[in-house]
Amino acid sequence: MTEVTIDNQKNAVGMQILEDTEIEDMIGAGVHIGHSRTKRNPAMSPYIFGIRNNTEILDLVKTKEMLVPALNVIRTAAEQGKTILFVGTHPAARKILEEVATETGMPYVSLRWIGGTLTNFKVISKQIESLETLEREKRSGDFEKYTKKERMIKDEEIMRLKQNFGGIRLLKKLPDILFIINTIQDDLAVREARRMKIPVVALSDTNTNPGLVQYPIPSNDDALSAIRYMVGRAMEAVQEGKRNVQKKDETNN
Repeated sequence: MTEVTIDNQKNAVGMQILEDTEIEDMIGAGVHIGHSRTKRNPAMSPYIFGIRNNTEILDLVKTKEMLVPALNVIRTAAEQGKTILFVGTHPAARKILEEVATETGMPYVSLRWIGGTLTNFKVISKQIESLETLEREKRSGDFEKYTKKERMIKDEEIMRLKQNFGGIRLLKKLPDILFIINTIQDDLAVREARRMKIPVVALSDTNTNPGLVQYPIPSNDDALSAIRYMVGRAMEAVQEGKRNVQKKDETNN
């Protein structure tokens, strides 16, 4: 594989890319920057353009192509009122993931994937119910009937449950789609989704296996700027889907 620069990549696909603001934005966000060649997963070979300073460079033309069906499935799910679970426990992903999930009214996992979140959903649901019950009791003043030590124990339990399950309290049933930022960091989420036959949209860096998910998007999955760009695109797709529903409702009325 030849040594390349970003200018080489632009020139290699002709002048069209020079006028493509989407690809320019991806370059600005660092979406194209992969890992060192020694970390490459062979399954990502078709999506690698070349190497620069021992770092593999993703082919952004292919990234753009694969982004289309990924965003389409997210947009369609939003139009149909389906639930998209955003997953990103990588430290760089947490804040932006939480912001986007909150903005779109979707559930998220940003701290730790709890084993059984999908495969043992009934147990997880009971944990969420316990959290909501405790919060109701505290709001209503029922905690006052307990001793100071008992109230402290209950407050600690609320904190524990919120930390583990607060982001998925919107889940009343299994999610319809998962959007995963880092499939290696959250490999358990990928495995559980596969077992439960839930489609996954995920960023696929040069060290991942894109074959494990239904809608891989060749992209850097570590840099904050790249994560912000891709999660932002997913957010736009959700918002567009919801707007489409609103427009249909307004037309019908």
